[in-house]
Amino acid sequence: MTVDASAGARPEVSAAEAAAVARELWGLDGEVRELGSQQDRNYRVDAASGRVVVKIAHAATDRRDLEAQHEALRLLRRAGLRVPSAVAARDGEHIVPVGFARGPHLVRVLEYVDGEPLIETAGYGEAEAALVGDTAGRVAAALAALDVEPSAYASQWDIREGSRVVDDLIDAVTDPARRALVRAATDSAAARVASLADLLPPQPIHADVTDDNLVRDSDGRVGVIDFGDLMVTWRVAELVAASACAYMRDEPDALFLATVRGFAAHVALTDAELDALWPLVVLRCAVLVVSGEHQVALDGDNDYADERRGAEWRAFAAAAARDAGEMAYLVRAVARGLDDPRADATATLLPAGIAAASVDLSVTSDALAAGDWLEPGIEERVLRAAGGLAHTRWGEFRLTRTRLLAPRGTAATLALGVDLVAPQGCTLAAPFAGRVVATRTGLALHGDDATLWVDGVAPFVLGEVAPGARLGDASWGDVVHVQLGPADDRRPPACVTPRLADLWRRISPDPSRVLGVAASAPVIAPADTLARRDAHVAAAQEHYYSRPPQIERGWREHLIDTEAQTYVDVVNNVTIAGHAHPGIVDAAARQWTLLNTNSRFHYAAIAELSERLAALAPAGLDRVFLVNSGSEAVDLALRLAFTATGRGRILAAREAYHGWTIGSDAVSTSIGDNPRALETRPDWVELLDAPNPVRGTYRGRGSAAAYLADVDARLDALGADGRAQFAGVVIEPIFGNGGGVLLPDGYLAGLYERVRALGGVCISDEVQVGYGRLGAHFWGFEQQGAVPDVIAVAKAMGNGQPLGAVITTAAIAEAFEQEGSFFSSAGGSPVSARVGVAVLDALRDDDLQGNAQRVGALFGDALRALGTRHPSIGAVHGMGLYLGVELVVDADLTPAPELARRVCDLLLDDGCIVQPTGDHKNVLKIKPPLCITAESVAWVVAALDRALAAA
Repeated sequence: MTVDASAGARPEVSAAEAAAVARELWGLDGEVRELGSQQDRNYRVDAASGRVVVKIAHAATDRRDLEAQHEALRLLRRAGLRVPSAVAARDGEHIVPVGFARGPHLVRVLEYVDGEPLIETAGYGEAEAALVGDTAGRVAAALAALDVEPSAYASQWDIREGSRVVDDLIDAVTDPARRALVRAATDSAAARVASLADLLPPQPIHADVTDDNLVRDSDGRVGVIDFGDLMVTWRVAELVAASACAYMRDEPDALFLATVRGFAAHVALTDAELDALWPLVVLRCAVLVVSGEHQVALDGDNDYADERRGAEWRAFAAAAARDAGEMAYLVRAVARGLDDPRADATATLLPAGIAAASVDLSVTSDALAAGDWLEPGIEERVLRAAGGLAHTRWGEFRLTRTRLLAPRGTAATLALGVDLVAPQGCTLAAPFAGRVVATRTGLALHGDDATLWVDGVAPFVLGEVAPGARLGDASWGDVVHVQLGPADDRRPPACVTPRLADLWRRISPDPSRVLGVAASAPVIAPADTLARRDAHVAAAQEHYYSRPPQIERGWREHLIDTEAQTYVDVVNNVTIAGHAHPGIVDAAARQWTLLNTNSRFHYAAIAELSERLAALAPAGLDRVFLVNSGSEAVDLALRLAFTATGRGRILAAREAYHGWTIGSDAVSTSIGDNPRALETRPDWVELLDAPNPVRGTYRGRGSAAAYLADVDARLDALGADGRAQFAGVVIEPIFGNGGGVLLPDGYLAGLYERVRALGGVCISDEVQVGYGRLGAHFWGFEQQGAVPDVIAVAKAMGNGQPLGAVITTAAIAEAFEQEGSFFSSAGGSPVSARVGVAVLDALRDDDLQGNAQRVGALFGDALRALGTRHPSIGAVHGMGLYLGVELVVDADLTPAPELARRVCDLLLDDGCIVQPTGDHKNVLKIKPPLCITAESVAWVVAALDRALAAA
């Protein structure tokens, strides 16, 4: 039997031709409308006698298959299912061969089944998924009585041929990364099914009972349509097709299991079918994507197939990312009703009243520091260090089980059992009556309603035992694992992924009552925490994402949420040296134990930090003011300009963000942060055209002369009196908020020259782009070959601690002194100053600026390479580790903010935190901690590649 996928091209039959056939051969006349189909042509005709569907079969269709479909319809109607009837032609035939202009095809007319497709249901949830499963189960049960011979034509939808279909069609997947993913998932799924194939019972099935082929009328009655895939194949394939559509939606796992539960109410699936179901779902998703790509290539005007490709790719990616072992266990538990075991303990495993220490392995554990949670054997070391009887916690998301560089939700971190170290000779007793059997790793106590699994203990007795009977003895130093599960021979996994945490907690419940000690971890609900935040934190102080992960830990370039899932932090230019940097942590902790106060006291840290900053600035800029934030740094820099010149007007550029204080906000013009920014600037701010060489008035790296000519014209228009009022200019040497857009070469030096000719002060806002982030340059103005009079810096200075600085000349600082004294509570405090020194030490000792140059070059090159494959990348901005990926709709650089938002959501699912920026919110900002590795960069680029392909 062979699969001829090319024979599945849709018939080239127009609506007019279909209408003529309906009128001439069936006597049906009315308005004609095409319905979607993968390989056939379907037209609805609104005839006077009622709506019907004219179905023109593709060329490879065998008449016997259509006759079998009609018999199946009759059988299902007798079973009480709502299905269409075949309408006889004028000559009494139900299947009529018709010679169309481009070849002959078999034509039928079926009744139109009224109702809204289930796929269009608003608020589609588990109830709808269960309805799909229930209907598929009823269909499969009824079709078991259908007497039909297997077709000579092997449909590409026959799941038995799935691997071969992928082999034949995979070249239609032109993206290499996607093709490799499909290949790997297909091979893995096929290998799992191979050993079960001979055990899977065959029967006739509909093969496409999905939310697309079920309709529900106003009375809630469900109708089944589209029997074009009717075939004899494995019975479980009916559930496979019904289940796969769940993965085209949000929260697909719960929908999938609801489908399984509905189906199992009508069909008693065998062990082999339950074991085969999940790999077959993955295989079905692989077939869907290769078939969709092939169909569009074969049949370019097939809008139905084209529109479904995005959903099919999302379904495949979601299914391929799941843990096959977990999914197989869940299928069995749900289908067999094993998802709520009850252990009615009348005794306890551990001696009554024994003292026990609870060991915390969660994301916020004090027992874990720096990156030691990545070390092999860390759990056992922490457990033993507690001394005496110590145990881990059930229901805890363990930091020790996380995985770096992994899609969100794929690290099996949820502990379903408890590990313990007991004193020498501690006797373990049966908590309930049951049958003891030896296992490869210990023993199992099978009760009426639950099974207790105990690893690390040799059974003292086998067979039936009463509550309190001795099971075995613990030896000091041995780790004993204890876990409850259903009354079944298959044990649940020790740790599982967090996607279905509530279901897993039911399947493998809290063993505290069985143990005799309180061993459950507190439940953390990120949604509840977010509700509390939203209830009291002002909405203007926004958070990333509509449903954000609750981040409670960081390490280097990684962030970790409360479910112990890790993300590459691509957006955090605040934490320049990396999260939880040991040197910075130690410096802050030690200083807190010594002193923290305001900067008017005399202590060494403030002197050392100021000295180090002055050494990093250009010659002559040797006076330092320490402040709390970047907004304050810019605000103070403006005051310095005003006092040094005695003037009150400032030049600023459009598309810039400088801060939130009254002064720094006054010179901020980015409409991405404030849609009314341009219309609400105070009259003491004079705006210059944004020197944006990518999408500005003038384009290209050599556009500086044109922009500077506009500056000259602007200044000339103000007249001598107007020019004499200017205190100076404030500008970012790279458009940080714009996504790292480099200024045209020579622009900054030319602007500074003009400002100084007017007697003004030049302020470089380095808050986002300075401090070594550019790699080749420590300060952003160095990239432009210019030297400012005032440097405003913050963010990176404290690695997250509130700390900023203004660095200027002695003359400017002394002019400011005439206005009075100055201090900043947190900015110059002993803790902040000591942290500031530690950050500079980390920059030097860890060669972070060098890493920014080396890894930044790799990052930039890889992003530009993506641009050659994805037309939606209009430009890649920046240098070092301050980069921006501008997403556009077309070659005219029309911004694509919706695409940017969707891509960021997809990247979050793939374990990467990226956010949009720019006036149009269409630039992905790439500004990770400077310690980011080449491996993490490769992961982010591959994830972005996948996201752009799927969005």
